[in-house]
Amino acid sequence: MAPLIQTVGLRKDYRVGDVIVPALRGVDLEVAGGGFVSVVGASGSGKSTLMNILGLLDQPTGGRYLLSGEDVSALDRDRRATLRNRTIGFVFQSFNLLARTSALENVELPLLYDGTHATAADRHRRARALLEAVGLGSRVDHTPAQLSGGQQQRVAIARALVTGPRLLLADEPTGNLDSRTSIEIMEILQRLNRDDGLTVVLITHEHDIAEYGERNVVFRDGRVVDDQPVSRRRDASAELQALPAPEEAA
Repeated sequence: MAPLIQTVGLRKDYRVGDVIVPALRGVDLEVAGGGFVSVVGASGSGKSTLMNILGLLDQPTGGRYLLSGEDVSALDRDRRATLRNRTIGFVFQSFNLLARTSALENVELPLLYDGTHATAADRHRRARALLEAVGLGSRVDHTPAQLSGGQQQRVAIARALVTGPRLLLADEPTGNLDSRTSIEIMEILQRLNRDDGLTVVLITHEHDIAEYGERNVVFRDGRVVDDQPVSRRRDASAELQALPAPEEAA
C-alpha cells in the first residue's frame, strides 16, 4: 500500500535578485496514512517550505511529490486547488479567522468553495458538530474578538476538518498559546489522529511540542538530518488530567 505522502528528491529554490537560494535540497520523506509526524527545525531550516509543498500551496523546483500515490508535483493551479480543498486541512499559528464573522460562519467557509454544493442547513449542521467536538458548542455565535487564543485555535481546527480531509497540516499551532492551552490543542490533535485516523503533520521548532507526535523528522539547511520514532511520546490527555483546574492554577 502506497504511503499517503511520499517525496523523492524534493527541491525548492528561490530567486533573490541574481542569486538562487535553495530552501529544500533533495528531501526524501514518507508518511503513512494515519501517522502523526512532527517536522522539527529552526527558522530557515526548510520545514515551512516543505509544508507549503505538501499542502499544494507551492510547487517544487525539482523532484517528485506523490499524494495517495498520485504524482502531484506539476499539477496546474485549478487541479491543485480542488485536490487541496478535498484532501487537506490547515491549522496555522495566527489562526487566520475572519474578524467580523462568527465561529460558526468561520468553520462553514471552506464548504462554500469545496465544490460539493452543500446546503446552508448541511453547512450549519457540520460546522456546529465540529465546534461541539472541540469544546465550543456554546460559543458558535462568538466572533474571534470574543474568544481566547486557545478558543480561536479550536475554531481553526474545526474549520480545517469541515471538508473531511485525510491530512491535517499544522504549522506552529501552539506558537501563540500558553503552556496549558498548548497541551489542550495537542490533546485535540492526538485524539483526531488516534480516534479518527486523521494523518497529522505538525511543523514546529519546539522539541517538547514535537514529542506529542509518534515520529520526529529533523530539518537543517533544507535537508532531513534525522528521522526517528519518538521514544517517550507525550500523552496530552494524561497531562491535562494531572494539571490543576484552571481556577486552581490561577
